[in-house]
Amino acid sequence: MFKVLALVALVSIACKMLSGRWPWELLAGDPRQNNEAKARNLLGISTSAGHDEVIEAHRRLITKVHPDRGGSNEAVYEANAARDLLLARLGDRRNG
Repeated sequence: MFKVLALVALVSIACKMLSGRWPWELLAGDPRQNNEAKARNLLGISTSAGHDEVIEAHRRLITKVHPDRGGSNEAVYEANAARDLLLARLGDRRNG
């Protein structure tokens, strides 16, 4: 039993040294894609949505979650972060 645990620990450390990520981080997938999927889900848009659609979805969401309308500052922060992330990704795709 001890040999198995030692082997698992060595493999985990080797993976971290070689890839810069722990094995469970590699199994979880790309965090950038996960964040983008969460942002698209929050704004309610598809993967093919363009710049104008992101802006319009953000405006719709802000009208629902703004503190003046009974929402919270945290919800506005999340909506703004989702918009910024998606617009940055759209800019990255255009440029490269």
